[in-house]
Formats: sequence, C-alpha cells, structure tokens
Amino acid sequence: MERQIIEHTLDPVYDSNSEILILGTMPSPKSRENGFYYGHPQNRFWRVLAQILSDKLPATNKEKRQFLLCHHIALWDVLKSCSIEGADDSSIKEPVPNDIASLLEKTNIRSIFTTGKKAYTLYNRYCRKNTGIDAVSLPSTSPANRRYYSDEDIIREYRLLLAYIR
Repeated sequence: MERQIIEHTLDPVYDSNSEILILGTMPSPKSRENGFYYGHPQNRFWRVLAQILSDKLPATNKEKRQFLLCHHIALWDVLKSCSIEGADDSSIKEPVPNDIASLLEKTNIRSIFTTGKKAYTLYNRYCRKNTGIDAVSLPSTSPANRRYYSDEDIIREYRLLLAYIR
C-alpha cells in the first residue's frame, strides 16, 4: 500500500457534559469515507460499547453521535495529521497531534482511554504533558486485532469504562 499524508477530517464528538474521552490514532480510510469514527463494518467498537452499556447498537452517524453524548463519552483521535500506509498504525511517521488539552477545557472529562497501543504511545509522547491526565490503554477494536482478542476478550477489557461513566 502506498504511503499518504493524511489530515484528520472528522470533528471531535463531545459536549460540555462529556466525562470520558476515547482516543483512536487516526480515522481509517473507511471511517474517512463514511464520515464518522470506527466506520469499517468489521470494526467492533460500536458493538462493544452497545453491549457494555446495555444500549441499542447505533446504526447511523447521527445515532452514533447521540449514543456517545447520551453516555457522556467524547470521541476523537490523538493525531491531527501523519504519513501512513492505509490503516496500518505501525506505519505512522511524521505525527502531528491534535490539541487534546483545548478539548478538555470545554468538558468535564477527567479520564482518557485509548483504543490500541499506538494511540496510547502517541498520546503519552505528544499530549500527556499538556493534559495532565494519564491515559488507560484499551485493546484496538480493529478487525486486524482479532487474532489477539476475541469478542469476549474485548468486551471484558472495555467493561472498565463502566467505572468511569455515570
């Protein structure tokens, strides 16, 4: 796959009542095409959240936004831009972080979670010093991560969010 410089095109999802922030690395090609986070049909993110929160699986982008806000969850990505091959986080070069600290000033966020080790590493390298909040690393819900985490394993790991959501 050819390396491309990608600019983040999706706005963060949040409101003043948001209490936790979930950060990915960068929107995948499929997410950019669909205009919303975790847009690949094989990605388990929305199914996992619906299951742990005992809520209906959101189908449309509007429903996904409402779902997040209803549960006081903000969603964004660590990076504003980078050079990447397809959706392969391990190929990221030239990372430029989003201004996570300015988002926090507009919310009640006190806890930050990352989806995957790369997002966690990048957050710690580029954002942690400005936010003052340690992130908790959760497994990636990407279809590429199926060989390491079954659906049951992912759900068990993501249940940790329940302790931070009212």
